[in-house]
Order: sequence, then C-alpha cells, then structure tokens
Amino acid sequence: MTRRITWTLLVLTSVLLVLAVVPLAVSLTARERVAYRDSQRAATRVVAAAAEEHLSDNKPPTVMRQELEAAARAGDCAAVYDTSGRVVASTSCTAAQGEEAAELVKDVLAGHEPEPPENEGRLVAAEPAGEVHRPAGAVVLARSAGPLDTRIAAIWGWSAAIGIAGLAASALLSVRLARWVSRPLSTLDVSARRLGEGVLDERADVGAGPPEVRRLAATFNTMAARTEALVHGHRAVIADVSHQLRTPLTALRLRLDVLAAGAEGVTAAELGAAQEEIARLSRLVDGLLAVARAEQTAPRPTAVRVDEVVAERVAAWSPVAEERDVRLTVSSDGPALTVALGAGHLEQILDNLIANAVDAVPEGGSITLDRGRAGDGVRVLVRDDGPGMTDEAKAVAFRRFGNPKARGAGLGLAIVHRLVTVNGGTAGLEDTPGGGLTVVLDLPLWPERGGASRSLPVLKET
Repeated sequence: MTRRITWTLLVLTSVLLVLAVVPLAVSLTARERVAYRDSQRAATRVVAAAAEEHLSDNKPPTVMRQELEAAARAGDCAAVYDTSGRVVASTSCTAAQGEEAAELVKDVLAGHEPEPPENEGRLVAAEPAGEVHRPAGAVVLARSAGPLDTRIAAIWGWSAAIGIAGLAASALLSVRLARWVSRPLSTLDVSARRLGEGVLDERADVGAGPPEVRRLAATFNTMAARTEALVHGHRAVIADVSHQLRTPLTALRLRLDVLAAGAEGVTAAELGAAQEEIARLSRLVDGLLAVARAEQTAPRPTAVRVDEVVAERVAAWSPVAEERDVRLTVSSDGPALTVALGAGHLEQILDNLIANAVDAVPEGGSITLDRGRAGDGVRVLVRDDGPGMTDEAKAVAFRRFGNPKARGAGLGLAIVHRLVTVNGGTAGLEDTPGGGLTVVLDLPLWPERGGASRSLPVLKET
C-alpha cells in the first residue's frame, strides 16, 4: 500500500509539474528572446538615427561615431552603410560586415524588412537610416547571444529546480501519508493474526491513523473482547460440565461395584451390564470434552518432527497392539520432515487414529504408519487391514457421532479432523489396497531456510 500511494502521488505530481512548469518556462523563454531582440533593434535604431543626420542631412559624423563607440563599449559590433552598400563607418570588430550583412543591407535598401539571422552565437539586426521606403543608408548591429543564452539557461534551471523541489516535497509527503495510513493497518493485521493464533487478550491501537482506521481498530477490539469473553465462558462451562458429570458418574460406578460384589445370578448380570453402560457413558463424556477442547483450540504453530513423533507413538502403542495380536509398524525410516502444528497436536491425532485402528483390526492384523513429502506439505498415512468403511460411513466419519456402527463413542475421527484443519491441514479416508482403511493427513510444512526440503522424496498416493 505504501508503494502504491507513493507512486500514485509522484506520478500525479510529475504530470502537474510538467503541465505547469514547462509551458511557463517556454513562455518566459519566448518573452526573453523577444525582449532581447527588441533591445538590439532599439540600439540599432539609435545608431541609424545618428547615421541619417550624417548621410541625409550632411552633418558631421561626430554624433554617429559617438554612437558607434557607445555600441562598442556595450559589446556590440555595428557598421553604417550608404545607399550603394559601402561601409561608411564601423566599430573595430567586423561581425557586422560580410556577406550576411551585405544581404541584410540589400533588403533594407530595397524597402524590405529582413529576417535577422543568428550565426555563431551572435544576433544580427539591420535598420534603415531614414525612411523605410527611401532610406539614406542602413545600419547593421551584431550582438552576442551569450547573455540571452545565460538568461534562458537560468529560466530552465530555476524551472528544473522548482520541479525537483516539488517532486521531493511530494515524495516526502506521499511517504508520510502512506505510512500514516498503512502503519495502523499493518499493526491491525498483526493483532488479527495474533488473535487467530489464540492470544485472546490481543488488542489493536486505536490512537493512530485516519479516522476510518481508528474506527476499524475500535471495532476489532470490541470483537476481540467479545470473542475472549465467549471463549472463556465456553471453557468455564466445559469445566463445570466436566466436574458435574464426572463426579456423579464416578459415585454411581462405585455404588454399582459395591452392589455387584454381593450379587449373584441374574442380579449380578444386570449389575455387570449397568457397569458397562456407566463405563461407556464415562467414555462418552470424556470424548465430548475432548471434542469441545479441540474445537476451541487456536494453536500457535511450532516446528514438529514427524519422524520422531511417529516413532514415539508407535513405541507407546506397541504393547497394546501386541496384547491384541496386532502388528504396529512404521513403513520405513523415511526423511526427517518438520511440520507446523500446535504443541502436542500430532501426538493426539496419532493416538486417536491408532486407538481406532487397534479396535477395528482383528487379531493377526496389521497397522502401518508412513510419512513423506506431498506437494508443498507433508503427508502422513495410517493404514490398517481391518474391515474398512463403506462410502456412506466415510462421508460422515469426521462428524461427531457420524458413524453409528462405531465401537467406541464415535468421536475420535471428529477430534482428528478438528485438530488437523485448525492447523491448516486436511484429513481424508481411503480404502487400503487389499482391504482395510487408510487415513490420509496432509499437514503444512514448516518453512526452512535455504530450500533444503525441496530435494526430499515425495510420498506416492495410496
């Protein structure tokens, strides 16, 4: 925005300066030329008037010579010609004599007004001595164009200085204006990013920038305050619900355990069924709380080593898998990949996926974890050779209680989907070749300097 505003104002100022300064300089130049020519012609007429008294009235040439000397002192060259084109008197320099002067004299004596030429930095003017149509002679005066060129150069120099000063002032003002507008917006952008990352007490500065930006910052602060109050309120409700539900469930389970200890026959069977229902209800409450916490997660991305987390979770779940005669493996060592996820999220994601797979895979089955590059991100696969899912079940698997045939609470994949998407990734389900289910996770790659990650192998589609 700063560059756009600056360049717009500079271009506009440049156009205005060109349209204003250049015509003014041209006008002043033309006026200076006319004034210089008029001054030269006036000096020529003064000498011509003195020459007429000598040529026409036969007066002594004293006044004529005095005017020629005055012209010489002024730096001009002058020559007086009679009706035959012969030089009667002149200054010491000969710039007013020669072929060009002869042509001018010829035109003047013929009663014409000659076009004064400019030759070798001099301006030459010719005037009749006496009447225009019946002149008694002619006077040619040559004057250096140096003073005129100096004045014209000064005009264009001052014009250029004014233009440069205008552009500099415009650049300074445009940069200050652009920063005055864009800096509060940049601060507001940072505040919005921090709020999105979970810093709920983040507020924008409402004391800088134009009134519109200040109003926007005030509106943002109002939204941030309401969001903070809403999130804190939800967290308080979750904490209260957790306490209020878990406590009576625990008490009820303990009482059932006491009753089951002394029961026999049908009563013992009914109490056992009741205990199983209480355990299922406890798991359901824990799952709902986990989903609620995941939905309220606003992570701050950190660098997470996928290979290390995968190896750690496989080692943690291997005893459970071995107890159920399920083989849990990692497909290969693979490259060292780093993703941008919230702290602890990848561990929670893999725990839910491995737990679901261990419950679904029959004895003698296998679960395989794989990872690798996929486009601009990292792909993690969790494959099993269990019964798999139908297309209808896969379409609703990531919803809460989406799969009514799930053995557990049906919330594990909902938690996975929420944790993956809140970090900017995607989650999907595919059929494993040969039977089973494959969970496909595409996670954002942690940016690395130097571009070293470009050479890593790419994980193939399942």
